[in-house]
Amino acid sequence: MRLRRWVTTAATAALVIGVSALAPASAQQGTATASTSYVALGDSYSSGAGAGSYDSASGDCRRSTVAYPVLWANANSPDSFDFVACAGARTTDVIEDQLGPLDADTTLVSVSIGGNDAGFGATMQTCVLSGTNACLAAVAAAEAYMDATLPGQLDATYRAIRDRAPNAEVVVLGYPRLYQLNGSCLFGISEESRAAINGAADHLGEVTAKRAADVGFAYGDVRPAFTGHEICSGEPWLHSLTLPVGDSYHPTADGQRGGYYAVFESLA
Repeated sequence: MRLRRWVTTAATAALVIGVSALAPASAQQGTATASTSYVALGDSYSSGAGAGSYDSASGDCRRSTVAYPVLWANANSPDSFDFVACAGARTTDVIEDQLGPLDADTTLVSVSIGGNDAGFGATMQTCVLSGTNACLAAVAAAEAYMDATLPGQLDATYRAIRDRAPNAEVVVLGYPRLYQLNGSCLFGISEESRAAINGAADHLGEVTAKRAADVGFAYGDVRPAFTGHEICSGEPWLHSLTLPVGDSYHPTADGQRGGYYAVFESLA
């Protein structure tokens, strides 16, 4: 259900209070907009780490002025907008630190979360520094965590969001595959490692989508939008290993715009 909608009020009032259908046309005209209160929660993929143009006041949270929540707010002018997503956030950080702006008047919430709980950063470090066998083992451990522990963490987070914002439309955003296989990369980790990392992204998406659906939240799968724009493609929307290191394996400004914003805009 989209939040931006126009409601014809005069005709409805005529039916309810018995205003004559012969009333002047000017009396039947007029529209009103639904109030929109938007809160953006989540981790670095929502804060915009990797996209540059960071708000200095956000410190280590690295909130970008070109992250998808800001792009949506700029395009749609909600009545209120709270951007509290933070780089490095886990599910417990959302529950403990980010839910303050939510209340019964909140109408829209976005969130990406779960990657840090599943050890995304540590897994990528292992894959880059320790070779294929260690990478495959790290990916397997992350996937085991996704199956055994992450569902309960996501359930607790989503319930907390729903409890604080009972009237909000909630959109959960997933994560892209990082690599185009058999692409243009001549150096870096092995193709086997790249395929395993992509498989973990698919696994995480399946787990997240299921938990979101079970609580009645919309799920935005960004993988199709990023197809053809992964690392090793001709037009990547994701950083490979780069400086600053915190930008590595995160969407660029183009990835925020063409990937995350496009998917969120289609659902919000």
